[in-house]
Amino acid sequence: MSGDGRESEGGEEEVRGARRIPGPRGAADDLDLASVPLPPLPPPGGNAPDEAVPEQAAPKPERDGPEPPAAEAVPGPGPGPEAADGGAEAGSGAEPVPGGPGPEEGDGSPEARSPELFVSSAPVDLPHQVLKALLGAWALSACSAEETAAVEDHLTGCAPCADEALRLRDAVGLLHTDGSLDLDPTLRTRVLDGCFGRRPARIPVPEWAAPYDAETARLDALLRDIGDSEWHAPVRLQWFEEERQVSRRTTVAGVIGHLTAVDGLLSAALGLDDPLDGGEAPLDPTERTETYWSATRRPPTRAVREPWRAQSHELIRTASFAGRNVAETSVSYGAFALPLQDAALDRAFECWVHGGDIADAVDYPYPAPSAAHLHRMIDLAARMLPGALAGRRGAGLAGPAKDLVPAGAPGRSLHLEIEGHGGGDWYIALDSPAAVGAPERAVAQVSLDGVEFCRLVAGHISPVEAAAGQEGDREAIRDVLFAAASLSRL
Repeated sequence: MSGDGRESEGGEEEVRGARRIPGPRGAADDLDLASVPLPPLPPPGGNAPDEAVPEQAAPKPERDGPEPPAAEAVPGPGPGPEAADGGAEAGSGAEPVPGGPGPEEGDGSPEARSPELFVSSAPVDLPHQVLKALLGAWALSACSAEETAAVEDHLTGCAPCADEALRLRDAVGLLHTDGSLDLDPTLRTRVLDGCFGRRPARIPVPEWAAPYDAETARLDALLRDIGDSEWHAPVRLQWFEEERQVSRRTTVAGVIGHLTAVDGLLSAALGLDDPLDGGEAPLDPTERTETYWSATRRPPTRAVREPWRAQSHELIRTASFAGRNVAETSVSYGAFALPLQDAALDRAFECWVHGGDIADAVDYPYPAPSAAHLHRMIDLAARMLPGALAGRRGAGLAGPAKDLVPAGAPGRSLHLEIEGHGGGDWYIALDSPAAVGAPERAVAQVSLDGVEFCRLVAGHISPVEAAAGQEGDREAIRDVLFAAASLSRL
């Protein structure tokens, strides 16, 4: 080493002759494209003469460097462009070197073309491991044209790689699905039908309890799908008292507490535990709800769901094991009583109505019950209308009876025609609850949609706005519509 810190000339030659440390790899799949030989240049097109192939020369040396030795001529397909024009000697031009720049590169002429324009899409010769590593990118259509051709050529002769490629393509198809991620609303019913078809239940749910079973399950599915904060969403409960509509403001959790309190009437009739401790609890549904709400020291939360759902399961299980006679068990509502089969249908109706109230509060889709279950609910309301009409007449809220008949005899009637979902025809006795409605004694007709009629019975719409079609005795029509609204309660 010299005094100025530089090595001697001999040491400099040794450093120049040493092997250089390679730089970092540029490809993630270990493919060294520099080691892969480039494909040969494609032959000229059918319309291009052999002389159209441009002459290519070795790269020019640096300006201050020594002149490189002349390379040996490589035989080519024909003479260069100078020979074609007659401006070059026959034996003096060097033939083009594949991949090298042309003699006039950089001058902007059309003959100065980039070598990439002549790269072929023919499959390149890649090792098996490299091709196997490219299968994922191939399945995602992320390979270049040369890699795609190489992979597809390899798949025709390698069975394991072909199987793996098919699996990857199927997985990619799942990533790009256009189908909805929402579950089919009928999935639960189809699964249960399939299970029961293969192995019927040993103790089936009674037919009269099926609507209550279905509506509690639908409401429970809604409650499972909402967040903790939505349990405190405000809900407005509506019903009719006498001639006007009233409402009460509560929360989603408060509605479930209301359903738990009133369902306790059925629990007490079956000998089960009453959530209000039985004996001293009132029988009127409104009073029971107020008692339950006032006994809650804190605002109810989602913790009310589990007791309500456990109570509904216990009701259905007990009714299923009790046999047929339990259907006629009387359930007292204070001012009136219903057999257990009608009380369960009444609870199914209220569960659906309040489920719709909750769904409106949390912006959740909530369709109507099945047609068979909705028909049963409409039938219960139609059977209760003569008694409600007599009660309003006794309170001076309805017109006087015009044609009293013995019990069981056909009397003056209103034809209630329910259209659409769960529809049918009912004849409502107008003058006495003990009379029988008959088509031949019909003096008026009202046509309503099934869901619209249920909304009227629930007190969610006004009687004046409910009827879609009216014909006949106007007083009878008004009395029946207001009697239907009076069936609603908290």
